[in-house]
Amino acid sequence: MSGLDEGVALREAVPEALEPTPPARKPQNGNNQFGLRQKVVTYVVLAPLAILFLAPFAWLISASFQPMGEIFSSVPHWIPKDPTLEGYKGFLNVGHLTTFQQGQGHGDWRWFANSAFVAVSITVLQTFFNSLCAYCFAKRRFPGRNAIFLLFLATMMVPGQVTLIPDYLIVQHIPFFGGNDWLGNGGHGWLDSYWGLIMPGIVSAFGIFLLRQYMLSIPDQLLEAARIDGAGEFRIFRSVVLPLCLPALAANAIFTFQGAWEDFFWPLIIMSSPDKITAPVGLALFVVQNRTSWTLLFAGSVIATLPMIIVFIVFQRKFVQGIALTGIKG
Repeated sequence: MSGLDEGVALREAVPEALEPTPPARKPQNGNNQFGLRQKVVTYVVLAPLAILFLAPFAWLISASFQPMGEIFSSVPHWIPKDPTLEGYKGFLNVGHLTTFQQGQGHGDWRWFANSAFVAVSITVLQTFFNSLCAYCFAKRRFPGRNAIFLLFLATMMVPGQVTLIPDYLIVQHIPFFGGNDWLGNGGHGWLDSYWGLIMPGIVSAFGIFLLRQYMLSIPDQLLEAARIDGAGEFRIFRSVVLPLCLPALAANAIFTFQGAWEDFFWPLIIMSSPDKITAPVGLALFVVQNRTSWTLLFAGSVIATLPMIIVFIVFQRKFVQGIALTGIKG
């Protein structure tokens, strides 16, 4: 008997009960119900938290359309009874910000132009230099690399108030700026200038850490292949690493822009010219004891908040992706 005939005979001799049967499918109703319960619990927990965080901003928008008497009524009104645009008209009077408090202060669109220029400059420069430093710490090997990186991380534990006076003195004594000599004496350096607002913020330890963690997930084989093809280090950084780090770069850019746009303390300290102050400092000029222009302040606060909301909405997907993938490796 041939081998084929033996196989047929053996298959016929095996009882049907011994033949393997396909596994029975488990009912999916239980899984569906569990997933539905999980979603319900998630929304029940997150919805009140979302309302809690959005309520102040919602009331700010509502108050910006309310007259003064309605804003300070005993019962707050979430929906204006008599909506008015007087606050916005006063804040944006004939193409420039209104004169207020009987000549005590004057501002114009330069407040927002200054904030936009400073925030965009810091965001671009910091994203570039942070990515360069992160590439060196993640993909380059040199003596003391880990020790230097730990020093960078240690600076994140130092409060900004501790370094405020040293930063001020360094900015004041920058050589060859603001009338200073080559030793940094005789003038005011970068005080009351855009240099003083931008240059101290072009590098961030947190941004370097964020981008380094993301770059660790990039395979080294890609970089080696580029080196074999004759690419230099900067070309590898520009053509290979940066395109793969777009989510992390977007997250770093959003954090940086938000911090630079909202910064109040540093511009308040180093700036003295009214035409160079930024929007947060300019809005503070409306707050005067017993004579605060609340309608103008609320309208200006809404306008000052819009750029951050627009930036977050535009880069939201990249931002979430960058935060989610940053800690994959390392």
